[in-house]
Amino acid sequence: MSNIGGTFDLKGQVTFLPTDDHQKSIDFYEGILGLTLVRDQGLCRIYRTGPSSYIGFCDHGYAIPSEFRVVITLLIDDVDGVFERLQRDGVATESMPCLSERFDVYQFFVRDPNGYLVEIQRFNDPLER
Repeated sequence: MSNIGGTFDLKGQVTFLPTDDHQKSIDFYEGILGLTLVRDQGLCRIYRTGPSSYIGFCDHGYAIPSEFRVVITLLIDDVDGVFERLQRDGVATESMPCLSERFDVYQFFVRDPNGYLVEIQRFNDPLER
């Protein structure tokens, strides 16, 4: 099996977590911790935690199934290339690469050995320039 990180330029990482009370998350992460908001997608708010790392809180709470609550997102420009590599290596994916018009991202999903959902994604409008 080939090494994705050694072949494709990993631009950053976002961990998406659910929240049942978006305002409490805003008050804590912006007001108390002082994290910088880099993208407000309405449903999700993404904060910078490091030079190329982010945390996102999505306001759909616990109404969604537990296997979809936590999403580890790897930001890679060549989404199709990563998908092709995983297919070639026999790795099962959860979806085909596609455009999410709602969030303006190009993405696909795969599960890690622990059952976490991993999103390989490109923001069509980069989080930061």
